[in-house]
Amino acid sequence: MSTGLTPDLGDPEVLARLFAPAANHPAIGLAVSGGPDSLALMLLAQRWASALAGPPRLIVYAMDHQLRPEAAEEVAMVLREAEALGLFAHGLAWTGEKPQSGLQEAARQARYRIIGQAMKADGATLLLTAHHRADQAETVLMRLAHGSGIEGLKGMTPMSRVEGVAVFRPLLDVEPASLALVVQEAGLNPIQDPSNTDLSYERVRWRKRLPLLAEDGLDSAALSRFAARMAEADLALNQMADAAFAELVSLDGFGAASVPQAAFQALSPAIGRRVLARTLNIVGGRQKPRALGQVEKLYDQIAAGNLPRAATLLGAVVRLKAEALTVSREPGRALPEPCALGPHEKLVWDQRFLITNVSDTAGLVAGATDFMPRHRLENFLGFKVTTPAEAIRTAPLVRDGNGDILALGGWSFDERIKVELLID
Repeated sequence: MSTGLTPDLGDPEVLARLFAPAANHPAIGLAVSGGPDSLALMLLAQRWASALAGPPRLIVYAMDHQLRPEAAEEVAMVLREAEALGLFAHGLAWTGEKPQSGLQEAARQARYRIIGQAMKADGATLLLTAHHRADQAETVLMRLAHGSGIEGLKGMTPMSRVEGVAVFRPLLDVEPASLALVVQEAGLNPIQDPSNTDLSYERVRWRKRLPLLAEDGLDSAALSRFAARMAEADLALNQMADAAFAELVSLDGFGAASVPQAAFQALSPAIGRRVLARTLNIVGGRQKPRALGQVEKLYDQIAAGNLPRAATLLGAVVRLKAEALTVSREPGRALPEPCALGPHEKLVWDQRFLITNVSDTAGLVAGATDFMPRHRLENFLGFKVTTPAEAIRTAPLVRDGNGDILALGGWSFDERIKVELLID
């Protein structure tokens, strides 16, 4: 991320650099609300694409959240301007009842979900949004106020996945004033969403404070640099945590993890918390809520030797057993229902196992083991099983049409089935 003045948006080489990560996508979506930032994104993306020998197809998505009566006309305006630029454009709507609380977050989730569905139909593989340097500054301040760790303080990243949609933010290091100038010079009249000045929203309150902070040097450029440095620190810590995970964490065929307690406690807290979070994420079925505080509390209990007999978090059960931490899937927490596995089909089961039917056989079904006596299990596997009971109950079991067991956990007993434990 550059520092100092905002990039020169009139320079074709600057546009080529800003949009370069999107160049290899055959079709790209643009999220355009009709405000100055998103209209500038649409203009700049069109200029960038028109300079390429083989440009991607640009598709504009304008969303009516049906929260304001004037929004329908605003969508119509976006569609007119997009078509004037020679771009494909779709008007979308968030229909149905709206929640009484958490409206902004619900609208954000709905927006990405609905746009994602439209992108899939259109063959678009990347969505561009108009988040800019001031948006980044507001995000950092909000997360700082909420006590976020380094991972949160890196702010928004240029590339991410939101509600299952691959998102690219090419303008993160551009000042909003520069974007407004692009729109003004193009002769467009952007809309002004009243929610952007509504002080009942936290982001708006931070936006109002930014000019005061800038007087003492804490402007959007400084906060953007801070976010970039936090991103570098986050990457370094992740690399160390990955190495510690590979060395210390053992995952068995049931998807349960074991970590030697002494070695785990010897890690620095910053690394230990990340190892614990990654282990919970893998074993618990990748539930991925915002639970940094909960993970920190569990880590502190482990470090202080105050771990309860069985602690549950993020769909996992954590125990101290024979001087090792064991982490296994919590029974009954959002486990998949039995699922058919057709010929040559792949199934990601509980976000933990990849099960593949490599044959022409139909009628196969994958479901939770639920209950199997250890002696019967040991007869199948040929060795003594010491994994926690809940790990056995929550492991996948594949049966054929006759009820015969073809695979259990990460073990396959039949050449027609391939099973892989997902650890990344």
